[in-house]
Amino acid sequence: MRQLARLAAAHSVATSYRPSPDRRVDVPRETVIAVLGALGVDATTEDSVREELELHRRRTETRLLPPTVVIGDGPTAPADLPPVPEGTVLRVRTEDGDERGFGPGLPLGSHLLRAHTADGRSAHAHLLVTPDRLPTPQRRAHGLLLQLYSVLSARSWGMGDLSDLAELAGWAGRTAGADFIQINPLHAAVPAVSGEATDPSPYRPATRRFCDPVHLRVEDVPEFRYLDGDAAVRATALVARAGTLREAVLHRSAPIDRDAVWALKREALELVRTVPLTPGRAAEYAAYRESQGGALDDHALWCALTELHGPNWRSWPPGLRDPASADSARARAEHRERTDFHAWLSWLADGQLAAAQQSARAAGMDIGLVHDLALGVHPEGSEAWSHQDALASGMSIGAPPDAFNAQGQDWGLPPWRPDGLAASGYAPYRELLAGLLRHAGGLRVDHVMSHFRLWWIPEGASPTDGTYVTYDSRAMLGAVALAAHRAGAVVVGEDLGTVEPGVREELAGRGMLGTSVLWFEREYDKADSPALPPWRWRQSCLATVTTHDLPPAAARLGDDDVALRLRLGLLDGDPRVARERARAETADWLETFQRLGLLTADGGEEEQITAAYRFLARTPARLLGLWLPDLVGDRRPQNVPGTWREYPNWRLPVSGADGRPMSLEQLVASPRLNALTAAVRAELDGGG
Repeated sequence: MRQLARLAAAHSVATSYRPSPDRRVDVPRETVIAVLGALGVDATTEDSVREELELHRRRTETRLLPPTVVIGDGPTAPADLPPVPEGTVLRVRTEDGDERGFGPGLPLGSHLLRAHTADGRSAHAHLLVTPDRLPTPQRRAHGLLLQLYSVLSARSWGMGDLSDLAELAGWAGRTAGADFIQINPLHAAVPAVSGEATDPSPYRPATRRFCDPVHLRVEDVPEFRYLDGDAAVRATALVARAGTLREAVLHRSAPIDRDAVWALKREALELVRTVPLTPGRAAEYAAYRESQGGALDDHALWCALTELHGPNWRSWPPGLRDPASADSARARAEHRERTDFHAWLSWLADGQLAAAQQSARAAGMDIGLVHDLALGVHPEGSEAWSHQDALASGMSIGAPPDAFNAQGQDWGLPPWRPDGLAASGYAPYRELLAGLLRHAGGLRVDHVMSHFRLWWIPEGASPTDGTYVTYDSRAMLGAVALAAHRAGAVVVGEDLGTVEPGVREELAGRGMLGTSVLWFEREYDKADSPALPPWRWRQSCLATVTTHDLPPAAARLGDDDVALRLRLGLLDGDPRVARERARAETADWLETFQRLGLLTADGGEEEQITAAYRFLARTPARLLGLWLPDLVGDRRPQNVPGTWREYPNWRLPVSGADGRPMSLEQLVASPRLNALTAAVRAELDGGG
């Protein structure tokens, strides 16, 4: 095992880990071998381990440069270069094509570094010059947190869309004084297979690079108004059917049916596609396709091939399983029309995203839209198909056992390969980030700890039998910093749960905000872990009361949360103990609010929720996130982790305190919502 441990360490694979400072867990040998195999390292026999160790030694000793070199933009940046032999000449070709020597003053970006030694050897590497710090909010600000699908207007086709987002942004900036709207991932989903619904989770998409066209407002596509004849009649009928879907959600308690919405939108968009683009629009589309390059071509081809062979590319004819194969090249030519259709859909979504961000900025928002980057992708999706060299096959990411889940967690997402990313200069990640930030003032990074390490689980193994794989955090965070700098965007890292020592400090030092949730902020170093007073909260964070994976404030303050988990079979132990614990924590928070003068002794639920958000305004947090369902007293969580068909995850509209769904028009007119936002603004202004 000692030789295997050396080989694992050489490839950043852990052979043990510490779930707590006083406890060490050894990783099963089979897991280490499987993870190394996914990295292209044969560790199946003692001989192969020795051979791989020798190969690694030779590569390390003879290598002039690593695959990727990352330096900062400060005057001491050249000191970040790995040691090279004396007399080595270093030259840089910048991404703009300029040639210059290696030294201070290099421009930010992705460049090519060449090394030439005195004895005639040469090598090259990707050179990333990245900002030392990310952009930060210009001032303390508040904004809305929401799931876009859940906010339906009187014009939606059964779920919230990009035009609803633009309208809400315009209202929130001008009326509620909001500086941002943070939304769920809008990534393109894997389409449904026969007999099964599309996975509604926005956190397991086909690709994170492109927006799902299900979010389009069809009537806002300019060509829609030029439909005539039979096409216009059919389109009118589709609009009417969309109204029926909308009414079912808003007035008959039906869950949001993404597949039904997409079926109608797709049929309508096929009609709109028959209307020729004007010369100006055609030029815009051509420019978009050129700017997105091979990533869009691959995604659009994958979409076209799913129509023929289903969404699981691993079951396609063998020649199509590689996007660079000769068969795939022939498929691009044979299915050019369908490929172009799907690329066109991405362009339309990009345009409506741009309009939503423009609406936010025109309404006075400093930040505007904050997009959400999911941790990973569906193993059958287009990103996994097109980036097989950068994603680990046969592996899934998750979490080891902890106090909240004794069996650990398997999220069904293939992890980035550290070696694959380094070999490409982190291009897949950099391009992904740049795409997401095209029309945004901010980015939320789900499970930001993944930039340091991830829990890998071999296919078929239990989450308890996984192990940690370490990433080059300097390169990963550098890619984020470079993309954020170029977009002028703030970045919020979701750093909840188990976090290695030093990670939060590293992120804060780079200017990345963390995430602080009211219910989790307690003084754990004291007896009974009392509520953390506002002056002890960290400044470098987005503070909120709850998230999409937690119960709304109304449910948390009452017994709804415990009752729901009991009904769904998610409670371990005696329900009475869980209920008493929840009530004690709630009572502690309410007493804290009262001591601070935020809540009267007999304050009801609405006053209690307002007090919670006013409390956040008294912390030094740079950003304050208002969970939209909380503003109207919604009691249903958008997602209950650990459930699938038992609960309508990701399919609920925002509802009021009476449980009735509310339209966008009703939300912005809600006295309760407007009173709470006004109270938060007053508190932020010092007048609370």
